[in-house]
Amino acid sequence: MIHSYRFRNFFSFADETEVSFLLNRQFPNSDLAFESPCGARLSKLMAAIGPNASGKTSVLKPLAFLRWFVVHSFADSKPESEIPVSSHFFSDDENSEFEINFEAGGQLYRYLLVINATRVVHESLHHKTSKFFSFVFRRDWSAPDSTYAIRQQNFGLAAREAEKVRQNASLIATAAQYNVPLALELMGYFMQFHSNVAHGGRIHFEVGAVFESTEFFHGRPALRAQMSEFLKTLDLGLAEVVIESHGYVDKESGKSEETKVPLGVHCKGKRMKKLPLWYESSGTQAAFVLLKKILPALEHGGVVIVDEMEADLHPDLVTAMLELFVDPERNPHNAQIIFTCHAHEVLGNLQKEQVLLVEKDPDGFSQAWRLDDMKGVRRDDNLYAKYRAGAYGAIPDLAG
Repeated sequence: MIHSYRFRNFFSFADETEVSFLLNRQFPNSDLAFESPCGARLSKLMAAIGPNASGKTSVLKPLAFLRWFVVHSFADSKPESEIPVSSHFFSDDENSEFEINFEAGGQLYRYLLVINATRVVHESLHHKTSKFFSFVFRRDWSAPDSTYAIRQQNFGLAAREAEKVRQNASLIATAAQYNVPLALELMGYFMQFHSNVAHGGRIHFEVGAVFESTEFFHGRPALRAQMSEFLKTLDLGLAEVVIESHGYVDKESGKSEETKVPLGVHCKGKRMKKLPLWYESSGTQAAFVLLKKILPALEHGGVVIVDEMEADLHPDLVTAMLELFVDPERNPHNAQIIFTCHAHEVLGNLQKEQVLLVEKDPDGFSQAWRLDDMKGVRRDDNLYAKYRAGAYGAIPDLAG
């Protein structure tokens, strides 16, 4: 569960920017929010709204980057590999900064990272023990010595192993290689970030994603049934979606191979027709791919990070996807979703605390603010109408 995250000097955001899921007691009692095991009131939904090229995707990238760094930086990088992090192009400071406050295993943690393309400058983990946070580990780069000063407090990584940490790898990812229990637990937490965002931006929908989703659902019958039922109820002309094994002959080797094929089942009276999913509408395919990210989070808990939620989807379908998170029966572990969207009709389903407005000035500097941070925004405002009228800013300027 995410409480909040901050970042600075990252892509188009030069100044420190905070995205918070924390709610006060004035937020209406509804299934849009929940109380965490640590007693915080948190939002299940967060929508980032703004013009094209305003920096909406960059609001999501810190979460995708942190997931990669904590989970994969040790295994995916060679010692000489650059770290895929980008500071603001007008900044004289090469360091980007990140902070995330989150709950895992009944504990509230704060993870901080200062990093550039060459090395980790600072990495630390704290957990809340009372009113205050106590450090679990702290790692600081010493330029004169070209080494790290590392302090630990009940983290569990042997000092001789900690000294071997690479400049381009997380200490958590490194400790996980030695089966440090807390490192494995934290890695498991970040693995529950399900995202369609990578360093270069949104991972665009393509046929390959359909095949990847097919393999995923094939091995998970319960989730496959949920996926089929969801697509069926959206009146997409489907009776169900099934996955069948089909044989073929590999052209290069001449060997007989087998692949899994997703099929949309269409019925008319007693007649039935199966159609490969890539012949279905782009909206059906997009929903199929997106459910691969959403359904595991709903089943186990986690965070879904989606850029351009409405891509290839009807606005009503976007609303139906969000309703999965609101429904406590479908979302028993209080999974959260943060998404960007141009289908501004979703504002009618959100409270002001669940809307993040994003804007970029003519010099290329983005800023983001939560709608409830603005004075004069009332609880009963028509958020969609006022946003479209320009009352909140962060809309395209088509006059110039």
